Amino acid sequence: MTQPFVLPHFYMPYPARLNPHLDEARAHSTVWAREMGMLEGSGVWEQSDLDAHDYGLLCAYTHPDCDGPALSLITDWYVWVFFFDDHFLEVFKRSQDRDGGKAYLDRLPLFMPLDLSTPVPEPQNPVEAGLADLWARTVPAMSVDWRRRFSVATEHLLNESMWELSNINEGRISNPVEYIEMRRKVGGAPWSAGLVEYATAEVPASVAESRPLRVLMETFSDGVHLRNDLFSYQREVEDEGELSNGVLVLETFFGCTTQEAAETVNDILTSRLHQFEHTALTEVPGLALEKSLTPDEVGAVAAYTRGLQDWQSGGHEWHLRSSRYMNEGALEESRPFALGGFGTSAANIGALLASAGAERMRAYTHVPYQRVGPSILPDFYMPFRLNLSPHLDGSRHRLTDWTHSMGMLQEGVWDEDKLAAADLPLCAAGIHPDATADALDLSSAWLAWGTYGDDYYPLVFGHRRDLAAARLCTERLSACMPIEGDGFPTPVNGMERGLIDLWRRTTVTMTPEQRRTFRAAVDVMTESWVWELANQTQNRIPDPIDYLEMRRATFGSDLTMSLCRIGHGRTVPPEVYRSGPVQSLEKAAADYAMLINDVFSYQKEIQYEGEIHNGILVVQNFFGCDYPTALGIIHDLMTQRMQQFEHVAAHEFPVLYEDFKLTDEARATMDGYVDELRNWLSGILNWHQQVPRYKSDHLESRSHGFLPDRGSALMLG
Repeated sequence: MTQPFVLPHFYMPYPARLNPHLDEARAHSTVWAREMGMLEGSGVWEQSDLDAHDYGLLCAYTHPDCDGPALSLITDWYVWVFFFDDHFLEVFKRSQDRDGGKAYLDRLPLFMPLDLSTPVPEPQNPVEAGLADLWARTVPAMSVDWRRRFSVATEHLLNESMWELSNINEGRISNPVEYIEMRRKVGGAPWSAGLVEYATAEVPASVAESRPLRVLMETFSDGVHLRNDLFSYQREVEDEGELSNGVLVLETFFGCTTQEAAETVNDILTSRLHQFEHTALTEVPGLALEKSLTPDEVGAVAAYTRGLQDWQSGGHEWHLRSSRYMNEGALEESRPFALGGFGTSAANIGALLASAGAERMRAYTHVPYQRVGPSILPDFYMPFRLNLSPHLDGSRHRLTDWTHSMGMLQEGVWDEDKLAAADLPLCAAGIHPDATADALDLSSAWLAWGTYGDDYYPLVFGHRRDLAAARLCTERLSACMPIEGDGFPTPVNGMERGLIDLWRRTTVTMTPEQRRTFRAAVDVMTESWVWELANQTQNRIPDPIDYLEMRRATFGSDLTMSLCRIGHGRTVPPEVYRSGPVQSLEKAAADYAMLINDVFSYQKEIQYEGEIHNGILVVQNFFGCDYPTALGIIHDLMTQRMQQFEHVAAHEFPVLYEDFKLTDEARATMDGYVDELRNWLSGILNWHQQVPRYKSDHLESRSHGFLPDRGSALMLG
């Protein structure tokens, strides 16, 4: 069969190494697969299939340093997960049996108890038998924290198969952002990262959920999955009718050829590997100092990082050799990219390194304060009607009084003119059209506080390149939100004074757990402002995926959505909010809203503020294209994210209600939440369209900016 595209040149500077216990793992996994019922008679695999796929070779390449028993156990895990993938395909995807697939998946977590003394059901098929055996053999060597993380990753890997099945039923191809997020779960790389810990060293619990470790895992995941998409396109798309493939997703989104889509997927893959390296070399060492990790803990993180790197190079080598994938001629073509390889010229290696270096350095070469002219505004797709609170005018006056009383207009960052130009009550009035006057005042004050902080950090800390002061400010802000009691610090500036006041007013009726969740939403936003400052210090335009995911935080999406959920009480189980459909709905809404801001603020940020955190600029840098082209890409992405929001609300929420057996009251609450997010979206768009803050004439009149004149107080904050 003719290959649908020529495989691109891959960025892979690390040579693959082979574990010496390969033959032992191959032999063991063959015996084990037969004992579990995965071979002859399973209706899925024969012995020849297992031999051809050669999962022993995969694991020997991806885990080159572990001992023989560990390699055999890890190989069994990969035999199991690939058998599950093919078994689910044959039994449920081909027949499009969603009900049967859900019942099948619902039983699997029962075979992964955190406490091994918990009895498990009698296995009814090879997948259940394999999982029960592997769990019992693996988890005794690991902590409860690792067990919990690995169990969650395994459940995601299994459950998101339903997302793929639903898309097949609907003939729906996802948008690029949705695809990357869902692929991490269904593709299994976070699960693979857990096995890397087993083979190398367990990550300390104190840093396992931190941004640097999360980014290492996510960039690893994206690299593994996008590489697999390139090699498996022919089998998945042309043979199996699969719609979850990155090449197909980009083909559809851009309306381009398969070859062009494949090249773009490879460019994203390369960018993710560069992000992995950047995080490992710049953020992880800082994390070790910040958390005061012991030498042994630092060594564990380093071993884990090296293990993820080995997986990338080993997984690539296996894809070149496995009969499971489209790789005709790829093994020979890959030799120029292995440093020290035979049969290549120094010119080829030099060209590779020059190309990789050019791609990496392009992110650091942006010239700030370029004149770009007024922001171009496309015809936004907004299917929801705007509603405004009748309390808007009164809230405007009361917000001015509040910001004065908090000291936020006396620090050289804002004055009354700048506050009026932002007109945050207009935004609150659209987001919460049915709010009481007091509730609207509270929402307006939160929006003002967040917008003030977003202006404050780059002006006060960015120009001074003072990350240490920014981190101290962030720590103090978190201390202004006590979970229990009134243990507030003495405020030293307007930000702290405002946050203490808002915290008191907002959390008075909250339980400690609700306060903890709400504080986390604020912390996510303030910590993301420090991430922006770090990039500004390096003059580094972010990787596109890292930008989108962090932009939700810098925009304050978690905070403002938390404000929408405050009145929900306990009618909706917490696990519903953590479910795939709700997360998908919220992220689609957040992306649409934050990209609205990027479109409107392009001139403000690029020309007047020297900013590098703007989605249009990120696209310009990644694709090497001009402003109108980048704007077109962003606008198309916004439209598809809004259409995804509509799709989830119309098609996935009714299924979610049935899956969780929600009461009528809980269903009404969730329907109301969808309406609140519709108001959130239409209100944010209307605010951007109306306020002077982003308009060219206002920007020109304020181009002199402000210089904070109370340095000692600001530095403490």
